[in-house]
Amino acid sequence: MDTRKTRGLPARLERLQQRFEHSRRTRKARSHIPSRLWAAAVTMAKTYGLNRTARALRLDYYSLKKRVKQAVGDDHGFAVVPASMPEGSAAATFVELTPPSLPSTCDCTVELENASGIKMRVHLKSFEAPDLAALSQGFWNHQS
Repeated sequence: MDTRKTRGLPARLERLQQRFEHSRRTRKARSHIPSRLWAAAVTMAKTYGLNRTARALRLDYYSLKKRVKQAVGDDHGFAVVPASMPEGSAAATFVELTPPSLPSTCDCTVELENASGIKMRVHLKSFEAPDLAALSQGFWNHQS
């Protein structure tokens, strides 16, 4: 077996990968994957994530996702342990990150000069970024 495929895979996922490879070698070409293998793949996807499982088992991502949703009975997705977490780790809880507070007044001077040498200097006090973007866009699009 190619070691690049199994490097970094959890043992359970690697064993299932070997079962899939054995099944592919022994069944008729283009025949359906047995339901017991699909069920095992769904279990692994719930544990290790859809992408990681689909890639390791060489399955179509969307087919696996559809089967996971059917198994969970939820049309809005499902919770999985992120692929980077070690096996047996507890899932992280929700943490809200608030943006840093900005000073009430921000002063800034912006100087723009186009290719023909026309210059514009603007001193901004307590401005919003979209305002600066619109002002700059107007300057660059102005035909002299």
